[in-house]
Amino acid sequence: MKGVPTTAPLSVDELTALLGPGSCWGPIRWRASTGSTNQDAAALIKAGGDAGLVVLSEHQAEGRGRFAREWRDTPGTSVACSAVVAPRPAPPMWGWLSLLVGLAVREGVERYTHAGAGRVTLKWPNDVLVDGRKVCGILCERAGDLAVLGWGLNVCMDECELPVPTAGSLLLAGLPHDKTAVLAEVLASLQRWFGLWQDRGELRAEYEAACDTIGRQVNLHVDVQRAAAGVLTGHAVGVDPTGAILIERGGQVEAHSAGDVVHLR
Repeated sequence: MKGVPTTAPLSVDELTALLGPGSCWGPIRWRASTGSTNQDAAALIKAGGDAGLVVLSEHQAEGRGRFAREWRDTPGTSVACSAVVAPRPAPPMWGWLSLLVGLAVREGVERYTHAGAGRVTLKWPNDVLVDGRKVCGILCERAGDLAVLGWGLNVCMDECELPVPTAGSLLLAGLPHDKTAVLAEVLASLQRWFGLWQDRGELRAEYEAACDTIGRQVNLHVDVQRAAAGVLTGHAVGVDPTGAILIERGGQVEAHSAGDVVHLR
């Protein structure tokens, strides 16, 4: 039946236990439903919240993705999470934040589900796919000297609950779909990836090795917020030191920091 989740609600106590004493995350704030966990985190920062703060919800009425797109879910079928961090690298390098969240979600989902090789993939810049269907949306935002790393993961959405036909969920992929357990793996992975980026300011080699876009022929839709968005076709050969995608066209390599990628077969 539509709107009836097939897995237990999030448990903050269980999540804290799974993360263990070495976790950098806390305090953890949970609400069954909210407008936007990113907005909630920003408000808590203004009230004195600091790095480590995590806001969780199982429904967002005003969820957002890149380019001000709406991110919709059915109550109880997904997990929305916003984690507050204090980046050391200079703001021009903060474009890596959304990429490293993608790396963390991909790794966390793969570790939790034990999905076979190639099932959980990453499309530039930060789309996490399972069996080719998008299961995660990511939005990172600056809050003064802090940053809010936000994502929404489709855990147990059924086919009739998907916001768009290209979306998916762990349930639809036939994978385990315990909200608390998968979130614990993602947050543990996020701590590791964020720590690596803090030390080095980039994750170029690791990202290129993990991202399924690299090495493919692609269409890159640029200026996606405009009515007449341009489309570039070329070979994705890597990312630059800021995380921008490198597209080879006619023997020339161009860097693009924003846009939508379509993988060509």
